[in-house]
Amino acid sequence: MRTSTEQAEVSGDALPAKQGGGKRKLIVVALLVVLLAGSAWWFVLRKPADAAPKPGEVVAIDPIQVNLAEGHYLSIGIALQAVDGAEEMDGSKALDAVIGLYSGRSVEELNRPKVRIQLKKELEHELAERYEKEVMAVYLTQFVTQ
Repeated sequence: MRTSTEQAEVSGDALPAKQGGGKRKLIVVALLVVLLAGSAWWFVLRKPADAAPKPGEVVAIDPIQVNLAEGHYLSIGIALQAVDGAEEMDGSKALDAVIGLYSGRSVEELNRPKVRIQLKKELEHELAERYEKEVMAVYLTQFVTQ
């Protein structure tokens, strides 16, 4: 009669234990390959993050008068800070955005510093979209209410 160890060897029950060690090695090698491939991508093939655009030309636009609430008006002048390499800018898109953003507001509202800062941020965002990210900043060169 055979012992239980001999029966296991004959029936092949001992083989899975050896194969399990081989599977572990295969998994470890596969993980190392994936890790090395990821490292190579990160350090060699990955595109660098978009660098901040460099400032280009500042385009001044003549001041315009915008109708406010209650018969008042705002005389506002702006200048656009273009990104380096931007094409020549037409100021009509900027003036249209200014008119749309400032028209109909009250003098009291526009005289509050927090409101002015918020409106300037909204104008910068609007112009970045209209000029397809060729404008990086907006400067108020004139701001007179009456």
